[in-house]
Amino acid sequence: MAKELKRYKLSINGRWEEAASGKCFETVNPYTGEAWALLPEGGEEDVDRAVRAAREAFESKEWKSLTGGQRGQLLRRLGDLIAQHAERLARIETTDNGKIIRETTFQLKAIPDCYYYFAGWADKIHGEVIPTDKPTILNYTLREPIGVVGAIIPWNSPLYLTSIKLAPALAAGNTVVIKPSEITSVSALEFIQLVEEAGFPPGAVNVVTGFGEKAGAALTKHQLVGKIAFTGGCETGKLVAKSAADHLARVTLELGGKSPNIVFEDADLDSAVNGAMAGIFAATGQTCIAGSRLFLHESIHDRFVEKLVARAKTIKMGDPTSWGTEMGPLAFKDQREKVLTYVEIGKEEGAKLVYGGEPPTDPELKKGYFVKPTVFVDVENHMRIAQEEIFGPVVSVIRFRTEEEVIQMANDVRYGLAAGLWTQDVKRVHRLAKELQAGTVWVNTYRTLAFSSPFGGYKESGIGKENGFEVLREYTQLKSVWVETGGPIGDPFVMR
Repeated sequence: MAKELKRYKLSINGRWEEAASGKCFETVNPYTGEAWALLPEGGEEDVDRAVRAAREAFESKEWKSLTGGQRGQLLRRLGDLIAQHAERLARIETTDNGKIIRETTFQLKAIPDCYYYFAGWADKIHGEVIPTDKPTILNYTLREPIGVVGAIIPWNSPLYLTSIKLAPALAAGNTVVIKPSEITSVSALEFIQLVEEAGFPPGAVNVVTGFGEKAGAALTKHQLVGKIAFTGGCETGKLVAKSAADHLARVTLELGGKSPNIVFEDADLDSAVNGAMAGIFAATGQTCIAGSRLFLHESIHDRFVEKLVARAKTIKMGDPTSWGTEMGPLAFKDQREKVLTYVEIGKEEGAKLVYGGEPPTDPELKKGYFVKPTVFVDVENHMRIAQEEIFGPVVSVIRFRTEEEVIQMANDVRYGLAAGLWTQDVKRVHRLAKELQAGTVWVNTYRTLAFSSPFGGYKESGIGKENGFEVLREYTQLKSVWVETGGPIGDPFVMR
């Protein structure tokens, strides 16, 4: 007898509602390959209701009368509730996307700090008084919320990536419609219950589940949406930007990456190996900041590859809900097929596969969407496996001789999200940090982020920043106010 699936509803204006179409879709546990929940298939009509609810909430006296300090109190309360439910939400995310429980638990226990951080900023968003050459004029600026924000969330870290959009948007006084990935929507619908419990007014935050081509497209083109905050693939991001541009909505796009992780001859090799592992095999390589191009100085190349492969062979793959598991499955079946296709492309291009590149043979892993950690050597920077984002546990090892050569290769890619440097030479650190075309540069570490530090890419890795004070500029608009404090106005036909 088939197990009955839990059925969810959309969250619009503080109410649980069915999709207008009446349709639902299944979400699948990538470890078992089996469906475990039913979600409403929202479309244009549902998005319209959610956006109108958000706009009504934004214009309501209840929302507008809240001071920054009061919005901060709501955010702190939400942070407290997330902390209380962290383990439950972590297990939901692991069940939905296969990310190991030790990482989802770490993320969920860190997420409250995001809300606390932006709660602290909520009453500190202000304009400035500006001196001018007009002695009787007072000129000042006001930094004000934009209105309704559409937040489109990917499947790899759903609540983390929701929070770094939602917290600053609310702190700045906006209201929000969240469209989670159809692959991982359950945690958003569980999370919205905490938003309501925290005391946010109905309509301030809404969740519409569904597919990108319907629900996502409807959100990006809606005339009442003043800003879209999107994290996802580069090509989809371009479509989002084009759609939003039709009504001149602002966009923040955090897109893909093909990040260089560069190891020089003087690096601490054991630390650098750990950094390379973190860069490509953590989160099963399903992260935009993956260090998927590993540049090794020729003098250490062979030793480093030997150490890396030895470590890769010890990675424990298994049930992602088990604390001992180090690498879980890919998030869904098509993603596994994409990764395996790139493995074949790498072989055809002439790269040498030295480990992995196939599903594991363990019968306990047979139903899951697993691919072994995969290492290619003899990779040329022009190859597709070195240029295109695979979004899986596949690393391309590239040999180099000089600083000039590695910088040229590191920058010779359309992306520019992140980069890693491993060296003990402090002069080299600062030289190369300036030369690398990336929004984040890590030195003797990798995959380190903080809510207080801005994050975002160069080139086709995105537009705008998330985290830190910088993101508050993305969720506000600036108004200039001019006040005459002197006598009567003179000649009306002469600009003052």
